[in-house]
Amino acid sequence: MAESTQRVFFALWPDAPARAIIAGLAREVALESGGRPTALNHIHLTLAFVGEQPAIRVDSLRRLAGVVRARTFMLALDEIGGFRRTGIAWLGSSTAQPELAALHDDLTRALQSRGFPVDERPYAPHLTLARRSTTVIDRRLSQPIRWRVNSFTLMASELASSGPAYRTIAEWSLVTA
Repeated sequence: MAESTQRVFFALWPDAPARAIIAGLAREVALESGGRPTALNHIHLTLAFVGEQPAIRVDSLRRLAGVVRARTFMLALDEIGGFRRTGIAWLGSSTAQPELAALHDDLTRALQSRGFPVDERPYAPHLTLARRSTTVIDRRLSQPIRWRVNSFTLMASELASSGPAYRTIAEWSLVTA
């Protein structure tokens, strides 16, 4: 009998006001880039993609995330760009976000310590605005989109012909500064 697996990742989710603004921007960028906008309920920033994991290892992911001690912070995203090869239009930051980098680094160290795969490429935090874009957009927003990051989540991604469906497995609060 085959062991069941789950495709999992850690993420930050914008609050409702920021998500609504980003969804509007996603529709605008999708029209401009010839892509398909990200659905409102799929707008997130990936902290770490873990990939397919045996269901039994998901409990280990819950335990390791519980030891991450990052502080709450204000995230500011002001740059639109694209990955030409993958057809992704994204929203990121034109400046380093130290608190986000610290959260990512703590989580990555915890994953490595338990033998989970981590991406060796430099962390390039972004939200996907559109997929299947044929034109790369490259510009800054006049006003950053901001939200207070108070927690992070472990998500399951279930792939279907209509696209991914996300399910929250667990959520951890960040320490109030």
